[in-house]
Amino acid sequence: MSRQHVVMFSGGIGSWAAAKRVAASHGTEGMTLLFADTKIEDADLYRFIREAAVNVGAPLVTLAEGRTPWEVFRDKRFLGNPRVDLCSRILKREVLDSWLAEHGDPETTTVYVGIDWSEVHRIERLAERRKPWRYEAPLCDPPYLTKDDCLAWARREGLEPPRLYALGFAHNNCGGGCVKAGIGHFAHLAKALPDVFAEWEANEEKMRNQLGDVSILRDRADGGNARLTLRTLRERVEAGREIDMFEIGGCGCFVDDAPPKEGANNDL
Repeated sequence: MSRQHVVMFSGGIGSWAAAKRVAASHGTEGMTLLFADTKIEDADLYRFIREAAVNVGAPLVTLAEGRTPWEVFRDKRFLGNPRVDLCSRILKREVLDSWLAEHGDPETTTVYVGIDWSEVHRIERLAERRKPWRYEAPLCDPPYLTKDDCLAWARREGLEPPRLYALGFAHNNCGGGCVKAGIGHFAHLAKALPDVFAEWEANEEKMRNQLGDVSILRDRADGGNARLTLRTLRERVEAGREIDMFEIGGCGCFVDDAPPKEGANNDL
């Protein structure tokens, strides 16, 4: 039986570059580009992912659990945060795992992710945790590429990268937001895409009305650990307050969380 090659095709530039390496090494026969839609993606992600799939030359399979992250938080009575991303678990990992169980076989399937050499520890953990499935990260192999290298590569191929990168975002998921993101990332979102930030702020306020004093972010300045709502962060941005723009967090949709009990708050 021929080997099946499944690329977790997130819409990010790294997953496209990983897919290109897989195609170069193994061809596109038996290759699948697998995308899990959270229903709050940036509109340009859908344009990019379609064009990127054509560029790779492999079929694109789009999956969706059906809910948005905010609907998951409401239903589970838990606001996601940098340590517990139940949205990723429910809307991505579980959906993708179900597809693999139905369409793949651990003996004949290799799964690829867009993790690069700067986060090699993540693929090591992922590969160990996902056994007996075989997980690989082509961008962890030489020649080593930066994100800018990958963006330039796409342009050389006539493929316009997703607009969020040009707007200064580190990733192209969840419309520019992410519960795993840090204060600096959300401060940038407030400046670059204020309408999107307003949606996140409004949704967080709804969760606070439902659950009480919860927030996605924590203010750890000067060794503190106070809750920091998106509303308060926006007010600081508008007031020109100093903000650590290097605290951007990280999008890690394949890093498992410890599932919270329903009805719990989002204490870290």
